[in-house]
Amino acid sequence: MKQPPSVLLPLLRSPFQGELLAWLFLHPGQEYAQIDLARRFEVSPAAVTREVDRLAAAGLLATRRHGNMRMVRADTDVVVARPLTELLALTYGPVAVLGERLAGITGVEEAFVYGSWAARYSGEPGRVPNDVDVIVVGPADDDDLYEAARAAEGVLGREVSIRRVSRAEWESPDGDPFLETVKARPLVRLEVGEGDGR
Repeated sequence: MKQPPSVLLPLLRSPFQGELLAWLFLHPGQEYAQIDLARRFEVSPAAVTREVDRLAAAGLLATRRHGNMRMVRADTDVVVARPLTELLALTYGPVAVLGERLAGITGVEEAFVYGSWAARYSGEPGRVPNDVDVIVVGPADDDDLYEAARAAEGVLGREVSIRRVSRAEWESPDGDPFLETVKARPLVRLEVGEGDGR
């Protein structure tokens, strides 16, 4: 099923292009095998190849061969690297940054972005939001979540609010009205590692 176009950064051709660029530019200096990028973004290897070819031809990505693998990284030496990184952090950054920040915290079973940012990411019209709302399912420590939110804010350049709920609250058929509203609106799952419930 084709994902609707994101309105976070409408000048990009597709949500996948935004996710790929954000992941690479928000992890500067790291390189990834194309096959690993296909798995991460749940797209075909051919889709990754097409997008990498376009972005490498534009001078935004650097590639090299390592055995039979094609390795990809952001080209941070191009003149647009800094402003592009800032723009990507503001728009597609939450997916690239938050999952990684939450992955190391004990007790984070699942995590989702909800609210305005998730709505824009899912294609609902509106302005790019000033903050990012996250819900964490599991018994994680609130102080650890607070520290993760502050660290993410430094990268994303916007406020990050994290709310924690228990597994029982999240799965309750007669849950509280707030959670019912959250679940009825767009949710964007964050990859938080092995405990992410996939």
